[in-house]
Amino acid sequence: MARMDEITVGIIGMGEMGKMYARRISAAGWKVVACDRSSKYEELEQEFSDSPKVQILLDGHRVSRLGDYIIYSVEAEAINSIVALYGPSTKQGAVVGGQTSCKAPELAAFEKHLPEDVDIVSCHSLHGPKVDPKGQPLVQINHRASPRSVGLVRQILSCFGSKRVEISGEEHDHITADTQAVTHAAFLSMGTAWCANDQFPWEEDRYIGGIENVKVNLMLRIYSNKWHVYAGLAILNPWAKIQIKQYATSVTELFKLMLSGERDKLEKRIKAAASTVFAPREREKELLLSDEVLDRFSLGKPPKVKKRNNHLALLAMVDCWSELQIVPYDHMICSTPLFRLWLGVTQYLFHKPGLLDEVLTTAVEDHSFRRDDLEFTFAARAWSECVSFGDFQSYRDRFERIQEYFQPRFPEATRVGNEMIKVIFETM
Repeated sequence: MARMDEITVGIIGMGEMGKMYARRISAAGWKVVACDRSSKYEELEQEFSDSPKVQILLDGHRVSRLGDYIIYSVEAEAINSIVALYGPSTKQGAVVGGQTSCKAPELAAFEKHLPEDVDIVSCHSLHGPKVDPKGQPLVQINHRASPRSVGLVRQILSCFGSKRVEISGEEHDHITADTQAVTHAAFLSMGTAWCANDQFPWEEDRYIGGIENVKVNLMLRIYSNKWHVYAGLAILNPWAKIQIKQYATSVTELFKLMLSGERDKLEKRIKAAASTVFAPREREKELLLSDEVLDRFSLGKPPKVKKRNNHLALLAMVDCWSELQIVPYDHMICSTPLFRLWLGVTQYLFHKPGLLDEVLTTAVEDHSFRRDDLEFTFAARAWSECVSFGDFQSYRDRFERIQEYFQPRFPEATRVGNEMIKVIFETM
């Protein structure tokens, strides 16, 4: 066990996750030195003036010279250039890790730019900065490290109270693509569609109550965060590109079956997909969510009678998983709160008696969601194309345009969303 008074933790990159790490690690008793861009020096000094264990420094060279365990908490797109700049200054014998959502470019940057006497132990908290880390998955990647270095990182990160999962960088990227990339694409597409139709869904009866509450709250939760949180995973993770493309394909093909009124073909395809995704886990058929829980978290006034929805986004999710031979339950140990909620409502749709048949009938016979589904299909394809081109600026422009549209409701959505996550996880 390392003595706290002999170890300094360095953090390069003080965005929301960097700040969360600094506060929690220092609160546990470790000394923390941290930096961001020099233009933020005075602002960060003021913000952390009440934290005696946190020292804000001017740049990453100073952090690298002092840190015994140094965490790069920066955008995945920028990881190579930032490690190239500060990596050579790393203290001899230190341990270095990163907190990006895509490990392939991060670990490649460490191998290329860090001195050979530096160990590499990366991590990834699989939740956002506004979520209590206690009980949430925390991935630790012991890439190039002695038992002492592995133990030091375990000791430091134990202050989060998270469930530690130790896997390789490649396993991490494959699992995060399976559990996050398509989930993000679905909610990004929802927001894009509602924005295109100039809709605030919580103001319309048909988007209030039950599954709709989860869809609206989680869409707002994603758009309330920084664009790069999602762009790095989507664009830099090779598995993510494949899965996002398949999701767009599933959305398009299912929507065409709805438009053509081919109920039998639609039902056959969806039920075949369900047997692939859910059959290996018959024991999971006890619903993770209930009507009572789903109805509690509306941003609008619940209607007297719920409007039926064809839930194209959810049907396409299961179709996508089936086409890619993904069984989502296999990755629950490394799943984010958002993914567990999305899996919960998907399972609810497919396993609540009578609901799937109602949805399939609605998909073919009820045209009231047609314009929403049309825009959703356009959006899913557009996000897939943006990712396939590897265009960060286009991703950012698209994200921030829709983010601005929904901006006024973010504070309330965050409050309701946090409560929803807390209550639902207590019941799951």
